[in-house]
Amino acid sequence: MLKSIALNCLLLFGFASPALCQTLSAEEIKTRIDAVIANAFQSASAQFPCKVKSGGKPKMLKWQDVGKCLNYANDRVDWQDVSHQLQAIRVNSQVQATDIMAMAESALRAHALTYDRIFVVKETETLLPLSSSLLKFLPEGSLQDLPVLDKSGKEVGKFSGTYSFEKMGDISGNRNRMVLFQYTDPKGNAHGSPEKLLLDSYGVPWKDAISQPGFRLPPDRINVR
Repeated sequence: MLKSIALNCLLLFGFASPALCQTLSAEEIKTRIDAVIANAFQSASAQFPCKVKSGGKPKMLKWQDVGKCLNYANDRVDWQDVSHQLQAIRVNSQVQATDIMAMAESALRAHALTYDRIFVVKETETLLPLSSSLLKFLPEGSLQDLPVLDKSGKEVGKFSGTYSFEKMGDISGNRNRMVLFQYTDPKGNAHGSPEKLLLDSYGVPWKDAISQPGFRLPPDRINVR
Protein backbone atom coordinates (compact mmCIF):
# COMPACT_ATOMS: atom_id res chain seq x y z
CA MET A 1 0.00 0.00 0.00
CA LEU A 2 2.60 2.59 1.06
CA LYS A 3 4.90 1.66 -1.83
CA SER A 4 2.05 2.05 -4.31
CA ILE A 5 1.28 5.50 -2.93
CA ALA A 6 4.87 6.60 -3.44
CA LEU A 7 4.81 5.19 -6.98
CA ASN A 8 1.53 6.96 -7.75
CA CYS A 9 3.05 10.23 -6.61
CA LEU A 10 6.08 9.80 -8.90
CA LEU A 11 3.87 8.88 -11.84
CA LEU A 12 1.70 11.91 -11.21
CA PHE A 13 4.45 14.51 -11.03
CA GLY A 14 7.04 12.79 -13.19
CA PHE A 15 10.30 11.14 -12.23
CA ALA A 16 12.15 14.37 -12.98
CA SER A 17 10.44 16.16 -10.08
CA PRO A 18 10.56 13.83 -7.04
CA ALA A 19 10.72 16.80 -4.65
CA LEU A 20 7.02 17.46 -5.27
CA CYS A 21 6.24 14.08 -3.75
CA GLN A 22 7.87 15.00 -0.46
CA THR A 23 5.09 17.31 0.75
CA LEU A 24 3.48 14.38 2.58
CA SER A 25 5.26 11.07 3.04
CA ALA A 26 3.34 7.81 2.95
CA GLU A 27 3.74 7.43 6.72
CA GLU A 28 2.47 10.99 7.28
CA ILE A 29 -0.60 10.26 5.15
CA LYS A 30 -1.31 7.12 7.13
CA THR A 31 -0.80 8.95 10.45
CA ARG A 32 -3.15 11.78 9.47
CA ILE A 33 -5.85 9.39 8.34
CA ASP A 34 -5.50 7.39 11.55
CA ALA A 35 -5.92 10.59 13.58
CA VAL A 36 -9.15 11.44 11.73
CA ILE A 37 -10.57 7.96 12.37
CA ALA A 38 -9.42 7.98 16.01
CA ASN A 39 -11.33 11.24 16.56
CA ALA A 40 -14.41 9.68 14.96
CA PHE A 41 -14.25 6.77 17.42
CA GLN A 42 -13.78 9.21 20.28
CA SER A 43 -17.01 10.96 19.29
CA ALA A 44 -18.85 7.68 18.80
CA SER A 45 -17.81 6.23 22.16
CA ALA A 46 -18.49 9.39 24.18
CA GLN A 47 -21.40 7.72 25.99
CA PHE A 48 -19.96 4.21 26.18
CA PRO A 49 -20.42 1.93 28.00
CA CYS A 50 -24.19 1.66 27.66
CA LYS A 51 -26.30 -0.01 30.31
CA VAL A 52 -28.36 -2.74 28.68
CA LYS A 53 -31.10 -4.83 30.23
CA SER A 54 -31.71 -8.52 29.73
CA GLY A 55 -34.83 -10.63 29.80
CA GLY A 56 -36.51 -13.78 28.63
CA LYS A 57 -35.59 -17.40 29.13
CA PRO A 58 -32.83 -18.01 28.37
CA LYS A 59 -31.77 -14.48 29.29
CA MET A 60 -30.77 -12.29 26.37
CA LEU A 61 -29.74 -8.64 26.18
CA LYS A 62 -32.57 -6.46 24.93
CA TRP A 63 -32.06 -6.00 21.21
CA GLN A 64 -33.69 -2.55 21.48
CA ASP A 65 -31.03 -1.38 23.99
CA VAL A 66 -28.23 -2.85 21.90
CA GLY A 67 -29.47 -1.23 18.69
CA LYS A 68 -30.08 2.15 20.33
CA CYS A 69 -26.59 2.21 21.84
CA LEU A 70 -24.76 1.30 18.63
CA ASN A 71 -26.83 3.37 16.21
CA TYR A 72 -26.65 6.47 18.41
CA ALA A 73 -22.89 6.04 18.61
CA ASN A 74 -22.62 5.96 14.83
CA ASP A 75 -24.86 9.03 14.53
CA ARG A 76 -22.71 11.00 16.99
CA VAL A 77 -19.92 11.07 14.41
CA ASP A 78 -19.82 14.12 12.13
CA TRP A 79 -19.39 12.09 8.96
CA GLN A 80 -19.39 15.17 6.75
CA ASP A 81 -16.43 16.55 8.68
CA VAL A 82 -14.65 13.18 8.53
CA SER A 83 -15.13 13.15 4.76
CA HIS A 84 -13.88 16.73 4.39
CA GLN A 85 -10.74 15.97 6.39
CA LEU A 86 -9.97 12.87 4.32
CA GLN A 87 -10.65 14.81 1.11
CA ALA A 88 -8.15 17.45 2.23
CA ILE A 89 -5.54 14.76 2.86
CA ARG A 90 -6.20 13.34 -0.61
CA VAL A 91 -5.81 16.76 -2.26
CA ASN A 92 -2.67 17.67 -0.33
CA SER A 93 -1.04 14.32 -0.91
CA GLN A 94 -2.19 13.81 -4.51
CA VAL A 95 -3.02 10.22 -3.60
CA GLN A 96 -5.83 8.39 -5.35
CA ALA A 97 -9.19 8.28 -3.58
CA THR A 98 -9.18 4.47 -3.59
CA ASP A 99 -5.90 4.43 -1.63
CA ILE A 100 -7.18 6.99 0.88
CA MET A 101 -10.34 4.92 1.35
CA ALA A 102 -8.36 1.71 1.78
CA MET A 103 -6.25 3.31 4.53
CA ALA A 104 -9.37 4.72 6.18
CA GLU A 105 -11.00 1.27 6.24
CA SER A 106 -7.81 -0.21 7.70
CA ALA A 107 -7.89 2.44 10.45
CA LEU A 108 -11.56 1.68 11.13
CA ARG A 109 -10.67 -1.98 11.67
CA ALA A 110 -7.71 -1.09 13.89
CA HIS A 111 -9.79 1.12 16.20
CA ALA A 112 -12.66 -1.35 16.72
CA LEU A 113 -13.82 -1.53 20.34
CA THR A 114 -14.37 -4.69 22.36
CA TYR A 115 -17.76 -5.43 23.92
CA ASP A 116 -16.54 -4.85 27.47
CA ARG A 117 -16.01 -1.19 26.49
CA ILE A 118 -19.44 -0.91 24.85
CA PHE A 119 -21.98 -2.52 27.21
CA VAL A 120 -22.43 -2.79 30.96
CA VAL A 121 -24.00 -6.18 31.68
CA LYS A 122 -24.83 -7.27 35.21
CA GLU A 123 -25.43 -10.95 34.53
CA THR A 124 -22.71 -12.80 32.65
CA GLU A 125 -24.96 -15.82 31.99
CA THR A 126 -26.90 -14.10 29.24
CA LEU A 127 -26.91 -14.03 25.46
CA LEU A 128 -25.76 -11.28 23.13
CA PRO A 129 -28.45 -10.98 20.44
CA LEU A 130 -27.33 -11.40 16.84
CA SER A 131 -29.57 -8.53 15.79
CA SER A 132 -29.33 -6.64 12.51
CA SER A 133 -28.05 -3.56 14.33
CA LEU A 134 -25.32 -5.49 16.13
CA LEU A 135 -24.16 -7.26 12.97
CA LYS A 136 -23.95 -3.96 11.07
CA PHE A 137 -21.07 -2.85 13.30
CA LEU A 138 -19.44 -6.26 13.87
CA PRO A 139 -15.74 -6.30 12.84
CA GLU A 140 -14.69 -9.00 10.42
CA GLY A 141 -13.51 -12.16 12.19
CA SER A 142 -15.21 -11.38 15.49
CA LEU A 143 -17.36 -13.99 17.30
CA GLN A 144 -15.88 -16.69 15.06
CA ASP A 145 -16.78 -20.25 16.19
CA LEU A 146 -18.85 -19.09 19.17
CA PRO A 147 -21.97 -21.22 19.81
CA VAL A 148 -25.15 -19.80 18.27
CA LEU A 149 -28.28 -20.44 20.33
CA ASP A 150 -31.92 -19.90 19.38
CA LYS A 151 -34.60 -18.40 21.64
CA SER A 152 -35.25 -21.77 23.29
CA GLY A 153 -31.60 -22.02 24.34
CA LYS A 154 -30.80 -24.77 21.85
CA GLU A 155 -27.42 -24.56 20.14
CA VAL A 156 -27.90 -24.61 16.37
CA GLY A 157 -24.23 -24.35 15.38
CA LYS A 158 -21.11 -22.22 15.43
CA PHE A 159 -20.92 -18.62 14.25
CA SER A 160 -19.04 -18.41 10.95
CA GLY A 161 -19.22 -14.78 9.87
CA THR A 162 -21.55 -12.28 8.23
CA TYR A 163 -22.79 -11.45 4.76
CA SER A 164 -24.77 -8.52 3.42
CA PHE A 165 -27.27 -7.49 0.76
CA GLU A 166 -28.98 -4.28 -0.28
CA LYS A 167 -32.70 -3.73 0.14
CA MET A 168 -34.78 -0.91 -1.34
CA GLY A 169 -36.83 0.93 1.27
CA ASP A 170 -40.58 0.59 0.68
CA ILE A 171 -41.32 4.20 1.64
CA SER A 172 -38.04 6.10 1.31
CA GLY A 173 -36.87 4.41 -1.87
CA ASN A 174 -33.33 4.44 -0.47
CA ARG A 175 -31.01 1.45 -0.66
CA ASN A 176 -30.39 -0.02 2.79
CA ARG A 177 -27.54 -2.41 3.51
CA MET A 178 -28.71 -5.39 5.54
CA VAL A 179 -26.21 -7.59 7.37
CA LEU A 180 -26.98 -11.19 8.29
CA PHE A 181 -24.96 -13.97 9.91
CA GLN A 182 -24.13 -17.51 8.95
CA TYR A 183 -23.36 -20.53 11.06
CA THR A 184 -22.08 -24.08 10.70
CA ASP A 185 -24.20 -26.88 12.14
CA PRO A 186 -22.75 -29.90 14.01
CA LYS A 187 -22.55 -31.83 10.73
CA GLY A 188 -20.40 -29.14 9.16
CA ASN A 189 -23.13 -27.73 6.91
CA ALA A 190 -23.23 -23.96 6.41
CA HIS A 191 -26.49 -22.06 6.95
CA GLY A 192 -27.51 -18.46 6.38
CA SER A 193 -29.79 -16.48 8.67
CA PRO A 194 -33.33 -17.93 8.60
CA GLU A 195 -34.73 -14.40 8.92
CA LYS A 196 -34.04 -11.20 6.95
CA LEU A 197 -34.70 -8.86 9.88
CA LEU A 198 -32.87 -10.13 12.94
CA LEU A 199 -33.93 -9.03 16.41
CA ASP A 200 -33.56 -11.56 19.23
CA SER A 201 -34.15 -14.93 17.61
CA TYR A 202 -30.49 -15.92 17.96
CA GLY A 203 -27.60 -15.06 20.22
CA VAL A 204 -24.13 -16.00 21.41
CA PRO A 205 -22.99 -16.29 25.05
CA TRP A 206 -22.09 -12.88 26.46
CA LYS A 207 -19.30 -14.34 28.58
CA ASP A 208 -17.59 -15.60 25.40
CA ALA A 209 -18.18 -12.41 23.41
CA ILE A 210 -17.22 -9.82 26.03
CA SER A 211 -13.53 -9.63 25.11
CA GLN A 212 -14.07 -9.72 21.34
CA PRO A 213 -14.20 -6.70 18.99
CA GLY A 214 -17.80 -5.57 18.69
CA PHE A 215 -17.98 -2.04 17.35
CA ARG A 216 -16.37 -0.93 14.12
CA LEU A 217 -17.61 2.27 12.54
CA PRO A 218 -18.77 1.40 9.01
CA PRO A 219 -17.25 3.24 6.03
CA ASP A 220 -20.50 3.70 4.10
CA ARG A 221 -20.92 7.38 5.07
CA ILE A 222 -17.37 8.38 4.14
CA ASN A 223 -16.85 10.21 0.85
CA VAL A 224 -13.22 10.93 -0.10
CA ARG A 225 -13.85 12.18 -3.65
